[in-house]
Amino acid sequence: MAHRVNELLGSATREAGGERGVAVVGAGASGTLTATRLLELADACDLPISVWLIDPGMETGSGVAYATDQRCHLLNVTAGKMGASPEDLGGFVRWLSERQGREVGSDEFVPRSAYGSYLADVLSSVAASTGRLLRLHERVTAVRSDGTGAVELTFAWGTNLRVDAVVLALGTFPPAQDWAPAALRASARYMGNPWAPGAVAAVPDSGDVLLVGTGLTMIDMALSLDRPGRVVHAISRRGLVPRVHSQTRAPVVPAPELRADGGLVELRRDVLHYLRGCVRAVGDWRSGVDALRPLSTALWQNLSLTDRTRFLREDQRMWDVHRHRMPPATAAALSAMRRAGRLEIRRGEVIDAVDTGTGLGVELSNRERMFVGAVMNCTGSSYELRKTDDPLVRQLFADGLVGPGPVDLGLDTDEDGKLIPRAGRSSGPLWTLGALRHGHLWETTAIPEIRVQARDVAESVLSAIFQQCGSMCS
Repeated sequence: MAHRVNELLGSATREAGGERGVAVVGAGASGTLTATRLLELADACDLPISVWLIDPGMETGSGVAYATDQRCHLLNVTAGKMGASPEDLGGFVRWLSERQGREVGSDEFVPRSAYGSYLADVLSSVAASTGRLLRLHERVTAVRSDGTGAVELTFAWGTNLRVDAVVLALGTFPPAQDWAPAALRASARYMGNPWAPGAVAAVPDSGDVLLVGTGLTMIDMALSLDRPGRVVHAISRRGLVPRVHSQTRAPVVPAPELRADGGLVELRRDVLHYLRGCVRAVGDWRSGVDALRPLSTALWQNLSLTDRTRFLREDQRMWDVHRHRMPPATAAALSAMRRAGRLEIRRGEVIDAVDTGTGLGVELSNRERMFVGAVMNCTGSSYELRKTDDPLVRQLFADGLVGPGPVDLGLDTDEDGKLIPRAGRSSGPLWTLGALRHGHLWETTAIPEIRVQARDVAESVLSAIFQQCGSMCS
C-alpha cells in the first residue's frame, strides 16, 4: 500500500509541474462540494491548481450521511432543494429524472443513497471538463504548517504530501459515549456508532433492541431493525420524536424581524409569538420554522455564551424536532410499527446494564428493567471535538493549530471558515466547513448551508493562494 501511495504522489507531482495544490480532507458531501467548487472557480479564473480529494473510503460523495443502501432511509428534505449548487437548486431533480426515466417531482422525498451518487457525478463531470482532480484513498493522520506558507499532510502509511492549503471536510463525528455505563460499553452487544460498517448486521436476528436517542438516527435504525416478533424500544430524556413534513407544500411566510439583543428569554418569547401568528395566518407552524432558518446563525451569534449554553440545555431538543423533520412516508412506517406494538418510545435514561451472555439486562432511570439482544447509541453526532479519539483532530489540538469553537462545539474559525489557532500560534492555510463550524454558525450540517460554505471556502482558499481570485470569478 505504501509503495502505491508513493508512486501516485511522485507521478502527480511530476505532472503538476508549477501548479499550486489544495488538499480537501474528507470525501463526503462537504468535501465533494468543496472540491467541485475549487475546480470550477480555478477554471473560471484560469488558475493553475491541483485539487487532492483525500479519504480512505472508496466512495466519493456519500460520507456517513448518504452511504446507506437501504431504500427506507429517505432524505429529510425534498429533492427540489438538494441541488449541489446554490445557483441551480433543480440540479438533483434533473439528475434523478434522467436516471429514473421519469419526471421526478421537486416535492418528492427520495432514498439518501441517490444523493451521494449525484454528488460524485457532479464532481466527476466538473473534473473531466474544467480541472485536475487527484483522488487519494488514504487516511490523513496529521496536518502541519511549516511556517513558509505550505502545509504537510501525513498519511497512515507514513507518506507525506506537501500542498499550499488544506480544507478539513471531516463531516460529523460518532456520538458521545459518556452516558453509557462502563459495563454496557464493554459489551459486544452495544453498538456505540450505529453508522459504523457492520453495526446493524451485528444486531442479533432475534430479541428486542434498545435504541438510546429518539431523533432522526433512531428513526433510521428502527426501520432497519424492524421485523416480526421484535420490539424496538427507543428512549431519551424527553422522549421527543422529530415532527413530520407536511403532505403538501407549506405556504411561504415572511421572515420575522428578530434580534437576540434582549437575551434568550426574550428571543424565545418572540419566536413563539411569531410561530403562533403563522399558525393563525396560514394554518401551519412549519412555514414559520422554515422562515426562521436563514436567521438562525445571526440569532445564535448575537446570544451571549451564557445564553447559548442555556439554549443547548433548555431549547435545543425542541428546536431540533421541529426543524429537522421526517418525510410523511417515514412517519407512516413508524406509526405502523407503533400500532403493531413493534416500536415503543418513552422517556428515560440508561443507568445500568448487565451482559448475561444471551442478552443485556438494562435498568432505566424510571426503575424499569428490560432484557434486549442489543443496545444501539442513537444520540446523534458529537460536536465536542476535544473529546474525540480521531488522530488527526487530536494532533491539530495538540499542536495548537486549532481551538474549540464557541461553547466547545466544533472548531474555532473566522467568518470565511479559516481555522483560528490557539493563542500564540501563527495561522496556517487551513480551512473547514460543515459540522466543524457548529459552534460559530449553529445551522451548518444541511446541504443548503454546506453548498454555500463550499463556494465561499473555495473562493477564500484561492484568494489566499493566488492573491487575485475574488468574487468576480465565482
